[in-house]
Amino acid sequence: VVAFPPKAAPVAANVLFSREHPQGHVAAIAPACGPVQGVRFVADVRDAESRSFAWAPGADWQAISFPPLHGDTGPRFVAPYPASLIKLMVVVGVARLVDAGRCEWHTEQPGPTGVVMPLHAWCEAMITRSDNEATDACVAALHRHGAIAPPHHHELHALFAALQLPTLRLASTTAAGGWRNGVGSGVGKLQMTAWDSARLLWWLDTQAPPPPWLGPQAPTLQMSSRERILGWLADQRLNEILSSGSLRALPGWMPGLPEGEVSFAHKTGNTENYASDAGIVRGLGGRRRHYIVALLTNLGQRYAPHPQAAAPWCLPMLGARVDALMARWLDA
Repeated sequence: VVAFPPKAAPVAANVLFSREHPQGHVAAIAPACGPVQGVRFVADVRDAESRSFAWAPGADWQAISFPPLHGDTGPRFVAPYPASLIKLMVVVGVARLVDAGRCEWHTEQPGPTGVVMPLHAWCEAMITRSDNEATDACVAALHRHGAIAPPHHHELHALFAALQLPTLRLASTTAAGGWRNGVGSGVGKLQMTAWDSARLLWWLDTQAPPPPWLGPQAPTLQMSSRERILGWLADQRLNEILSSGSLRALPGWMPGLPEGEVSFAHKTGNTENYASDAGIVRGLGGRRRHYIVALLTNLGQRYAPHPQAAAPWCLPMLGARVDALMARWLDA
């Protein structure tokens, strides 16, 4: 969580929970809200059948060889697969291409089934509906216009390095737009952590103070591109993790971030094993709340209380608790 008090410097906290840290580990953050320090992040894994076996009941983590992700000292933390939250990285990559003049938002791009649409339409579908075919088209566009040319040239990874976001990785995708397990990407290759996801959103947020860990020569996006992405995030239709308005009709429904009190420009991700949500919260009706919250978990649909739910009720409950804390502090 990163909070933006109206007349004070931003305040942030990053807490890690896992079977190795059941009481939570408050991660140290570098000065000026830089990268996490003193944590040894390791990457998620899958087996030969593309199953996320690390999260199966009874999995022996001491017998699993987890590849390194970031950091070489401190306690280990297994970073869960971000699921469709990775689409935030993809849309940033497309926006950088547009800003560089290498393509335009109305440039036509074919999808995997032969449908041709302009890039802005694919991006909008990818973010607002989390459409996977649209993501295929956008990843293919990154390859087509030279932003991803593995293994020796990966402009998107160079961007994340320049932004000091070391745990953001979009690796092993294909020129045809493949990004899932079946093509050798997906779990173990697409990486994000909550803190770096929050800081990527901070970099995009047009109403936040400049990211203090970046100097004046750091990469930027044009204001028009940032506003376009933020508009899609605001129109995101899957309110089912930190916010829960999409699930209101389900039995046992628990409220998340309070509708009517705040806006939530965000992107979710969920699969059987994973649930993620990250976005920018702003108060409505004169409320002064402004903060960023990011959550990545292995609490996917297999833990959900209903077939139509994406995750257990504890996740929207957490969203509500975070917002109540922010309301007491930021709205005062």
